Amino acid sequence: MQLQLLRNALLKLTYAGRTLLIDPDFGPRHRRPSFTGRSPNPMVELPEPIETILAGVDQLIVSHLHADHFDEVAKERIPKHLPLLCQPGDEEAIREAGFTEVTPLDHFLRLGSIVIKRQPAQHGTGAVVEKMGPVMGLTFEAPGEPTLYWCGDSVLYPPLRDAVAATDPDIIVTHSCGAHWDDTLIVMDAQQTLDLCAAQPHATVIATHMEALDHATVSREALRQAADAQGIGHNRLLIPADGETLVISAPARAGA
Repeated sequence: MQLQLLRNALLKLTYAGRTLLIDPDFGPRHRRPSFTGRSPNPMVELPEPIETILAGVDQLIVSHLHADHFDEVAKERIPKHLPLLCQPGDEEAIREAGFTEVTPLDHFLRLGSIVIKRQPAQHGTGAVVEKMGPVMGLTFEAPGEPTLYWCGDSVLYPPLRDAVAATDPDIIVTHSCGAHWDDTLIVMDAQQTLDLCAAQPHATVIATHMEALDHATVSREALRQAADAQGIGHNRLLIPADGETLVISAPARAGA
């Protein structure tokens, strides 16, 4: 498995012979308005040209339609024939943008040797959940690959905890910037990320979705310091920089 963090939630995943692009936001720095008055968004540029990011991609995944996960530049620049996986309810808007092979994921699907399953996610708590709208997490499983649990835009709440425990993944990808909306947490913050690390001591957690949007409250440095204070080492919690690629092999599990 090879996982490259491009920016924010944008990931390029090479897994079981496929290259998947997750949540494409291609907009240049400061293209969109500020959420808080601190800075226009996104706050940083992409680390690579769009042509390089798209090279080799054979599957798109759009978890939901917020602009930092599927923006107008991505809609313009991505070839419309590429197959695209989305959550139910978003397919019509994506087809209206010109994409021709759009598949809503109700439960699971097979992509070659990969099994992709939809998992629970909640974009906040209380009244803000309705404002944020539905979102989804995903798991990826394939022979010879680590099992990957991608949490998506979600806080750490009981259904997600239960789904992670039931999956028992090797790798967990979190959105850990501690973004707020209406003074309410809408993705994991540092403590929720560390709580998930503690709950899944055999998994490697990869924290993403950081230092790109102005309503975030947690920096990479702050998360690392909090992890160090709780004795969660660099091998347990990875915090990649924009553009960084991680190469991870499937671990040998006891009894396997």
